[in-house]
Amino acid sequence: MTTVLTKEASAMKQIRTTYQADQQVKYLHLEAEIEVLLQQMQNLKRKNQENQNLN
Repeated sequence: MTTVLTKEASAMKQIRTTYQADQQVKYLHLEAEIEVLLQQMQNLKRKNQENQNLN
């Protein structure tokens, strides 16, 4: 009985670890995408200010 519970606990830990790793990868991808979008927004803002200065 104890061996079965230990195997179940080990399996659940493996699932939880895999799930956490998957979530961490998704988080890192979102973080990188946010960084790219922020840089694009800052570039557009800078270009807009430059255009206003020319007018």
